[in-house]
Amino acid sequence: MTTDEILDILEERFPDAHCELDHRNPFELLIAVVLSAQTTDAAVNKVTPALFEAFPTPESLANANIVNIEEKIKRIGLYRTKARSIQTLSKSLLEKFDGVVPQSMKELTSLAGVGRKTANVVRSVCFDIPAIAVDTHVDRISKRLGLAKVYDSVEVVEKKLKRKLKRERWNKAHHLFIFFGRYQCTARNPQCDGCKFHSFCKKDKLDKYKQSLQG
Repeated sequence: MTTDEILDILEERFPDAHCELDHRNPFELLIAVVLSAQTTDAAVNKVTPALFEAFPTPESLANANIVNIEEKIKRIGLYRTKARSIQTLSKSLLEKFDGVVPQSMKELTSLAGVGRKTANVVRSVCFDIPAIAVDTHVDRISKRLGLAKVYDSVEVVEKKLKRKLKRERWNKAHHLFIFFGRYQCTARNPQCDGCKFHSFCKKDKLDKYKQSLQG
């Protein structure tokens, strides 16, 4: 099955695949992505309205009392660490770019706490720049569909996807893989019955590799 055929099937299955982190501007998405580490988008969406109402700009978040930031996001995991992270990020954004979220990968990843995944999400969603953000869902789906080797790093997965998928489909593909991984091809109990990719799925191979890493 070609990559175009895979994407066509996923588009039919998830026609409304999109970024599920609520945001009104690049700054809010940048903060939301950082907060989403090791938690769900739904959990982040529950805390960001109050957070952004209190601290709507990089300046206000950078200058806030850390306890007040923690109070706004304490319902998500690792909230103390994340409070420090988003405040440090806001300070970095002010110091380097006068509070304006940049568009280039080099500039975005120069910000404190911003890696390739976060930068790619912002570039793709906010600026419509072709990009593929490899989160846990994209990594897992890419390997189960045989688009990457089970032992590939996220950086290698990103490179392979960019090579195998048409550039004009990168942005949509990212969301399609996430929806597929989040709502059907889940990590622990995937809905395999009726899956059109079942005949070439590498789930068992990926599971064995992960088990070998655990000893």
